[in-house]
Amino acid sequence: MQALVWVGTALSLAGIAGLFWCILLVRRARRDGLDEAAMRARLQRIVALNLGALAVSALGLMVVVAGIVLG
Repeated sequence: MQALVWVGTALSLAGIAGLFWCILLVRRARRDGLDEAAMRARLQRIVALNLGALAVSALGLMVVVAGIVLG
């Protein structure tokens, strides 16, 4: 069950890295100075990525907890 903990940790770290990537994408979008429609379209894509990264991180935390409980 120790493998579950390590796999969950890797998933959580990948999700957190994805969240930081989303932060960088938003900063870059704001710096580009786009008009409102283009900014809205870009931010909608980033929100989708953000939710995916959050889901991966949460899944990783669930796997860690499962590994601890079963171990």
